[in-house]
Order: sequence, then structure tokens, then C-alpha cells
Amino acid sequence: MDQAQAELNALLSERPGFLIRRMHQIHLALFAEECAAFDVTPVQYSILTVAGGRPDLDQVSLAQEVGVDRATMANVVARLEAKGLVRRRQAAADRRVKLVSLTPRGARQLEKMRPAVARAHERTVAALPAAERAVFLDLLKRLVDAQNEYGRAPLRLG
Repeated sequence: MDQAQAELNALLSERPGFLIRRMHQIHLALFAEECAAFDVTPVQYSILTVAGGRPDLDQVSLAQEVGVDRATMANVVARLEAKGLVRRRQAAADRRVKLVSLTPRGARQLEKMRPAVARAHERTVAALPAAERAVFLDLLKRLVDAQNEYGRAPLRLG
């Protein structure tokens, strides 16, 4: 590596946004590798997780729980529904409101995915000793919590 390249790499490695984006790319690749057999993305997995834990949650609240904008949520839930992993139904009180729940197939897939997802998460932080992993996750949580309102689709925290 020449001097100019080394200086450029050093400059980029001091930028939190660059490093976060790069780490996100790495995690997506690891998740895809570990979970290839399931044909589910990390965002889809998050939606399945919340839908499994909170059956019949409306799509808007589900979007807030996962930190996804409403249009993206509608598209992702439609894809999950087409795969038979979730079902949507209209709320009795307001037919404009769509309630989302896991199907039995979705619940089975979510359970089957857990070990592969755990491996992807483990591999994402594998370069850190165990004690540093906990600190790293705590720091990430603090950053997200402190700046949540700047996200395109803020999470509902707390």
C-alpha cells in the first residue's frame, strides 16, 4: 500500500459514519451467509420477531418497534405475507388499520432461524473479547437511544 492510500484509509477510519456503514455491510453479509436457507433479510427477521412477540400489532406500531418507515413496512409485510410467514387482517374498530401476526409457518421458521441468526450476530462481534462485546453493545444502544429522533423512522423506545 502506498503512502497516499495509507493516508486515505487513516482518514476514513476516523469517521464514525464510514465505520458504522462498513460494519452494517459486514453484518448483512454474515447474516446472508448464515441465513441463506431461509430467504429472510435482517429487517424481515426483526419484523417476524416483533410479530411473534406481539400478535395482532398494527402495522404502524410494528414499524415503530423496528424503526422502519410506514411505506417500507407495508412492502416488507406484503412480501412476508406472500411467503406465508405473516397474515394481515383489518382491525374491527377501524378497517384502515392492518393487524399483523405470525402464521404457524412463520412461527416455525422464526424458531428454525434462531441458531443461524445467533451465529451471524456472534460472528459480527467475534473480533472482540467477550467483555468488550458487552461494552460495545452498550455503547451502540446509548448512541441509538440518544439520537433516535434523527433516524428516518425513529424507534419507539422504552
